[in-house]
Amino acid sequence: MISERVGVHQKDGLVQYIVNGVPVYSHSKENLKAFRYITCVFISQGLCRKVEIERCFSVSEDSVHRYFLKYKELGEEAFFGGDARKGNCHKIVGECRERIQKKLDLGQSVLSIAKQEGVQEGAIRYQIKMGYLKKKNPGV
Repeated sequence: MISERVGVHQKDGLVQYIVNGVPVYSHSKENLKAFRYITCVFISQGLCRKVEIERCFSVSEDSVHRYFLKYKELGEEAFFGGDARKGNCHKIVGECRERIQKKLDLGQSVLSIAKQEGVQEGAIRYQIKMGYLKKKNPGV
């Protein structure tokens, strides 16, 4: 039992939450986002308290507090929304890859190529690391 009204049951990798004897939510054992979401919902609806979540699942007070604040601010989006990364991934394919490879063959720096092509320097370096582009070896 999490609280007087909310219980939790795990079987075959599936975690199921029960409120007043009625199953209301379930997720896989590995789905941490779903766990954080549903526990925040229970707290916000007054079905249990933060401290009860901490005790039942052996999670830190800071963790419960942090995710509850996220839930209050953003709702479900905080857990299941789009990727919050700020950068953009530029796929270097086709003609763009050919132009970049020609510039690398001429010995031009990765930074200057990135500025000219309008892509991130890290994207070019990743392509080199993965072997899609070849950097000219100095002194050869």
